[in-house]
Amino acid sequence: MKLSSLKPAEGSVKVRKRVGRGQGSGLGGTSARGHKGAQSRSGYSRKRGFEGGQMPIQRRVPKFGFKNINRVEYKAINLDTLQILADAIGSNVITFETLYSNGLVSKSDLVKILSRGAVTSALEVTVKGFSGAAKAAIEAAGGKAIVG
Repeated sequence: MKLSSLKPAEGSVKVRKRVGRGQGSGLGGTSARGHKGAQSRSGYSRKRGFEGGQMPIQRRVPKFGFKNINRVEYKAINLDTLQILADAIGSNVITFETLYSNGLVSKSDLVKILSRGAVTSALEVTVKGFSGAAKAAIEAAGGKAIVG
């Protein structure tokens, strides 16, 4: 095998269609664009969702539901996860920074503590929100649930 004898794989290289090079080429005249109409003109760009004049699918399909633009999305962390984290780091003080540095939340998350599992040690938790049952469970174990 020599460098001069290398060829691309069969069918991987296609010959470019050369339009507008005379009638003999078979692609002269209208240059494979057909006669008249928007798509035959230079500079034409179709609008997103345009379907050639028929009613577009996004207008044909019935609409339903509601998306509240003011919804506040919380990242849920459960009590059992908090207890595992507290045991792992050896500290009873848990803040957003602790959760972030351990990879449980991302920088832009709002954190809410939910009540799945149990807390065995007195944890001091400072996050944006708590469910009623989670707050009661933390305080029952001798800890503090601080909204901050």
